[in-house]
Amino acid sequence: MKNSRKQRYFMSVLMICIMTITSCKVTSQEPASKEIVIGKNLKWSDKMALTLMKRHPQAYMLDDAKKPKWDYVHALVLHSIEELYKKNPDSRYKAYVRGYVDELVQEDGSIKTYEFDKYNIDLVVPGRLLFDIYSETKQDKYLKALQQIRKQLQEQPRTASGGFWHKQIYPNQMWLDGLYMGEPFYTQYTVTFENGKNLDDIAKQFELIQMHATDPKTGLLYHGWDESKQMPWANKETGNSPNFWSRALGWYVMALVDVLDYFPKDHPKQKELVKYLNNASEALAKYQDKSSGLWYQVTDKAGGKDNYLEASGSAMFSYAFAKGANKGYLPSKYKKLANKAFDGLTKVLIKKVDEDGGITLTNCCQVAGLGGTPYRDGSYEYYVNERKKDNDPKATGPFILAALELNR
Repeated sequence: MKNSRKQRYFMSVLMICIMTITSCKVTSQEPASKEIVIGKNLKWSDKMALTLMKRHPQAYMLDDAKKPKWDYVHALVLHSIEELYKKNPDSRYKAYVRGYVDELVQEDGSIKTYEFDKYNIDLVVPGRLLFDIYSETKQDKYLKALQQIRKQLQEQPRTASGGFWHKQIYPNQMWLDGLYMGEPFYTQYTVTFENGKNLDDIAKQFELIQMHATDPKTGLLYHGWDESKQMPWANKETGNSPNFWSRALGWYVMALVDVLDYFPKDHPKQKELVKYLNNASEALAKYQDKSSGLWYQVTDKAGGKDNYLEASGSAMFSYAFAKGANKGYLPSKYKKLANKAFDGLTKVLIKKVDEDGGITLTNCCQVAGLGGTPYRDGSYEYYVNERKKDNDPKATGPFILAALELNR
């Protein structure tokens, strides 16, 4: 009798344990999106981050990716969420960023899907996500991954005058995009691990593009510069591409404000970089649309056929202006211009709020480049006809950064 009672007792305990384990398994497999509530009164930075996390429960799914990939678009959004975590330490933000890094960085420090020998400067950006994680964990694999990306920059092909090629497949070309892709990582790395020994080389990248790609008439910078002047899109005298693209200019001013975070004030080149930021910002301010506060896809062609008020460039300018003013690099009037741009993003380009509180930023140019296959000629018609994508990461990342700088 006693034995059978004991058996029944043990059986019931065993059943409870099995049920507990099973329920734990189910819970852990449920997507994090189910727990996400996007409240009406949240700041815009949180609203956008939580919208993206709800729509893409794992960070590698950003930009509708089907499998994990080491990519600059993921890095841009995750960097903005990392910055958001510093202001609002919600553990979900940290876990979201960490999940992406740990999906791709292997125990030996190698990085899944990262193709070193393509010398694609876009693939340097995700390296920015490794600094905080390494600083916190001191795990060797993150340091090895950082060193591998640093090695890419060490070996990155350069123009005759010393500028990084945008990619191995784009010889002798510097694009404005590349300044953001390479220099913030390069600056943080050399200051953190090399006692700042390469700061002059970083300043040189900006000097070259400033010297060669700036239009003396408008003060704006062209999307690309081919030092060899061989590309069909390149002006035979200057080597510049034919038009001003707002997102390219956005990459450039974001690169400047982010690099300045790590440039010591007493460094001989620091003032030079601040001057470049002021020059570019002054030129851009002239082309800000008076009524909406936004900028057009082709920056200087307001009212041109099929030109439109574009989200990513506008968000990038809002961020760079706000951060530049907050840090004292730019006059305070730029904070007002940043707020005006942010008003345009929220009132003109966020046209609806979903039932779950999620927000959608419209009029985001999905992609644009120069050369390649199929061939991109950098013409006005090319830029205005490139496809658009709602909540494209190149717009949502800078939107979160702008919201943080403006405390919106």
